[in-house]
Amino acid sequence: MDRNKKIIQTSLIGIVANCFLAGFKAFVGLVTGSIAIVLDAVNNLSDALSSVITIVGTRIANKAPDKKHPLGHGRVEYISAAIIAIIISYAGITSLIESIKKIIEPQYPEYNTASLVIVAVAVVVKIVLGTYVKKVGESVNSGSLIASGEDAKLDSVISATTLVAAIIFIVFGISLEAWLGAIISVIIIKSGYDMISETISQILGERVEMQLSHDVKRAVVSFDEVLGAYDLSLHNYGPNRYVGSIHIEVDEDMGMAHLDQLQRQIFHKVYQETGVGLEGIGIYCKNKKDSPADILRKELSKFVKTFDYVKQIHGFYYDEANQSVNFDVVIRFDDPNRKKTFESINNALKEKYPQYTFNLNLDIDLSD
Repeated sequence: MDRNKKIIQTSLIGIVANCFLAGFKAFVGLVTGSIAIVLDAVNNLSDALSSVITIVGTRIANKAPDKKHPLGHGRVEYISAAIIAIIISYAGITSLIESIKKIIEPQYPEYNTASLVIVAVAVVVKIVLGTYVKKVGESVNSGSLIASGEDAKLDSVISATTLVAAIIFIVFGISLEAWLGAIISVIIIKSGYDMISETISQILGERVEMQLSHDVKRAVVSFDEVLGAYDLSLHNYGPNRYVGSIHIEVDEDMGMAHLDQLQRQIFHKVYQETGVGLEGIGIYCKNKKDSPADILRKELSKFVKTFDYVKQIHGFYYDEANQSVNFDVVIRFDDPNRKKTFESINNALKEKYPQYTFNLNLDIDLSD
């Protein structure tokens, strides 16, 4: 079964399960007068709605690319996850308001054995459902399913807490319903906030996962002609949909025809092994080993790395005829002032090596 069908199938299971749970809990809550159980039923309905949005988002994300969206519609999955997070947050806020009203004007529930059994069954169902949905979400890399699975497991904890409160009321006559409802609401709001933060981070563009970065670079440097791979930049257009660029370092004497063939081979190998489309493969020419230029590279590299926060230099090339030196300086993001560090390096090089013209580039630490 392909990824989209699996997501839709799992979401349908979630819709059916949550609707049944919501109906049972709403009935029990109204009969017993338990605001906590009623709120728990509302939460189940929001979970069912989340599954509906996941299905719609998956279908839209799977639309073929068009002139306006040449890289497809995959990012719709992140938008659908954001909508789910907003719904969850709204449900939590309204539940909190209702709980506060019950705290101000208390109402005492009436439990029976049947109602407690139904709540206990709901706990088990939610644990099983949450575990299944999250596992499927991880297997198909669906943020919406993973979040739904986590939310379902959280619901099981909430329902279990409701059950404990009911037992406390029966044994000790102490009603914790309204207070428990408030706690449940805060947990729901927190869950919604975390989901919103995660989806916003994905939409903004996150750092490439270390494993994917290593896999791409490993495929690139597997060619004997490639002496180094740098500046890997990947853009995410939905789960498992990456396009990007990379710079490769090759011998300065490599011919154009050979280089063209190499670039094509790299593209196909990377795409076959990782699914990443390298739309751009830039070139760094490397001076011959143990040449005056190579010796200068080692010396300058050692000097530049004496500065704090410098991760590496690459793309080095020495034009002996014009006495010009070119390379990129990668400065870590934890540097409080990367631009100032770069300027200090530039000035120090000009002072120590006045015979050279330096053309440096402040590079970004895009990937591991």
